[in-house]
Amino acid sequence: MSAPSGHVTVLLEEAVEALAVRGDGIYVDGTFGRGGHSRAILAQLGPGGRLIALDRDPSAVAAAAAIRDSRFTIVHAPFSDLGRALDEHDVGLVQGVLLDLGVSSPQLDEPVRGMSFRFDAPLDMRMDTSRGRTAAQWLAEAPVGRIREVLRDYGEERFAHAIAKALVAARAGQPVATTGQLAAIVEKAVRTREPGQHPATRTFQALRILVNQELEELSLVLPQCVDRLAPGGRLVVISFHSLEDRIVKRFMRDAARPPQLPSRLPLRACELPPPALSLVGRARRPSEAERSANPRARSAVMRVAERREAA
Repeated sequence: MSAPSGHVTVLLEEAVEALAVRGDGIYVDGTFGRGGHSRAILAQLGPGGRLIALDRDPSAVAAAAAIRDSRFTIVHAPFSDLGRALDEHDVGLVQGVLLDLGVSSPQLDEPVRGMSFRFDAPLDMRMDTSRGRTAAQWLAEAPVGRIREVLRDYGEERFAHAIAKALVAARAGQPVATTGQLAAIVEKAVRTREPGQHPATRTFQALRILVNQELEELSLVLPQCVDRLAPGGRLVVISFHSLEDRIVKRFMRDAARPPQLPSRLPLRACELPPPALSLVGRARRPSEAERSANPRARSAVMRVAERREAA
């Protein structure tokens, strides 16, 4: 099942299966997008079930109005507000949380969003267009060292220094205000690139991550997910690049281990508090058939963990 927007939901069946949906359970879709996962979860819920969906993108929230179901609630908020959103809707513990990270197809395919070098458009890049600084505004003020740092850390760009210098030099003549300008500057500064990849790919990724604070948002929401999961509840996270997946992998791994206490503390293993999570299976990737049908699925990785019973 896909949302009626042209957006193809990645790992749809696998993610909903991993949630192990109970008919009477309460679930959270932290990244509504165009509703592919939400619709599939609702299809498995019974009359007593409930689904709370969050999205920071006003366009996604508007699209959610098409779901006329009393069991469904949409909240305009980043998923880092998960705990607050549940409190405001009188929800305590839930049976599952799904996070489908990264950028949605509509955000990439709508030129006005400024997230793609395929179109010449205003350099915006915000997922929530109602607040925050645009990429153009940030580039107008950031020093060369900070630009280099962002491109290196968020884009894993090996030509970060050359690109940063070129951007600062270019803005001395005129603001870097459009995606076309940015792509042209990067293309001129980067002499070589991996086959089949546009020279500006990593720069656009880095700026989008920065503008939307994507890694910070992820680090904030993961502990909230664990706190809100009922025993036996599932956390399912789909990542689309190595920086996201590294955060998810380490968080789940650490939460599935006993707490690390000082070695000289006189406690036996049985006296230690149990880990919060248990890992469920191995990381899963889309099938070859899904990757062929939807090239944007090729980098997806899904990880699953389950809330353990309290001691």
